[in-house]
Amino acid sequence: MIKLDEIRKCYGDLVAVDSLSLSVERGEILALLGPNGAGKSTTVQCIVGLLQPDAGTILIDGKNLTDDPQAARRIVSYLPEIASLHEALTSEEYLTLKGRLFSMSEETIAATSERLLRGFQIFDRRHEPIGGFSKGMTQKVALAASLLTDPRVLVLDEPLAGLDVETTMVLKEVLRAFARDGGTVIYCSHLLDVVETLADRVAVIDHGRLLASGTLDDLRRKVGTDASLERLFAKLTQAGDPAVRAREILGDTSGSSAAVAETD
Repeated sequence: MIKLDEIRKCYGDLVAVDSLSLSVERGEILALLGPNGAGKSTTVQCIVGLLQPDAGTILIDGKNLTDDPQAARRIVSYLPEIASLHEALTSEEYLTLKGRLFSMSEETIAATSERLLRGFQIFDRRHEPIGGFSKGMTQKVALAASLLTDPRVLVLDEPLAGLDVETTMVLKEVLRAFARDGGTVIYCSHLLDVVETLADRVAVIDHGRLLASGTLDDLRRKVGTDASLERLFAKLTQAGDPAVRAREILGDTSGSSAAVAETD
């Protein structure tokens, strides 16, 4: 469904994405992981058409994003890490606006909006301005909007941010069902425990380059250890010892934090 071939994107002298090749299949949930500044957001913004890569090609359902951007974008729905919604609009108005932009019929917009707002338990507040919503409620509106147009690809950046426990569990089931029905999901997150239980495959990038991709077992074989995703990620990205970093932050040179970490 999605194929990146030698993608490169620079900001001046900074190479944000460096010859990145990656594919995502239909019915697959791919977790895109990397440290801050690794190039995840730039990669995602190239996939959804918000940025034009300096080199390489992106195919979505066989369509070249550069040659036919509208056809590709119509099947992709993107939820950024910080969703910027029209705060003066109500959730109902916001979904109606998006539906009309995608040429949906008024009847379909109304029925789908009601289903989604009820599902995310915000239907009773559909006439209130989004600007008065909490972070979690705003995230629910953004999630509803991402599903409104019946996309075939979901690109989600930290979609669980601000959500309560119940909605988090529901959303994970929504993504699993979406993939089972043939949808494709790219999921960016720093919550590795969630990724470990949700993703079919993991891709780890750093400094704009792909370090590894595959199932959790594939990554374990690559690293040569039967470890959690958290430890695999640390090894692949050559992250420092978190216990040492914690002591540095707290100004503790006694080594007690290391002892606690070893006990844990």
